[in-house]
Amino acid sequence: MTHARHHWFKQIGRRLFYLFRSKEEAELGYWKKCFRKEGKSFQNEHYQKLLLAMAGETDDGFLRGLKIADFGCGPRGSLSWVHSTDTKIGIDLLATAYLRHFPAVMKTQGMIYVNSTEKLIPIPDAYLDTIFTLNAFDHVADIELMADEIRRILKPGGELIGSFNLNEARTKAEPHSLCETWLRESFFAGYEISSWRVSAKPQSGYLYQPFLVDELIPVDDGAAILWVRARKL
Repeated sequence: MTHARHHWFKQIGRRLFYLFRSKEEAELGYWKKCFRKEGKSFQNEHYQKLLLAMAGETDDGFLRGLKIADFGCGPRGSLSWVHSTDTKIGIDLLATAYLRHFPAVMKTQGMIYVNSTEKLIPIPDAYLDTIFTLNAFDHVADIELMADEIRRILKPGGELIGSFNLNEARTKAEPHSLCETWLRESFFAGYEISSWRVSAKPQSGYLYQPFLVDELIPVDDGAAILWVRARKL
């Protein structure tokens, strides 16, 4: 085989791998890329500003002594900034894989990582006081089942504080396209909503800037973001 033909087959093989790899492989590949790009580390400083803005709070005092979690947390240490409680749990389908690939970094983040499945979150009923989630639910395979699991592990009176991407095309890693109607009528059935903010995605700049400066962009049928805070009844 000539060198040119060998190179051509190698390129075709690489393209086919990325085309047919699983959702989990696509997710892990994304984080490996971030890890290399960020100097074999993870930047997580932005989570404090972002999650507090989602909650409409100025500091972590509202979480004092609570059991909190981040669903779909990834390996960055999304709750490392919280110092008002010691129970900080990261829930992710790939938590075990992340710990295998990024152990040195994740051991320093002050979080407990729990490996979820597509059917079960291994946390007791009514255990958590607050659950954050940031652009995670369009990534799960069975969204109704995972919504039920979130309700199950959240205490009555506990809060779900989340960001949801709306009206986006499905991808290998994001098999669902979420809409406001379904989220309000199905996902958040059984919750009392205290804050519901929606903005179209900005054409340029930081994705969440409209929320941070309270200048929400009117939504048409295009891609948008929902920020919500709701209490389980």
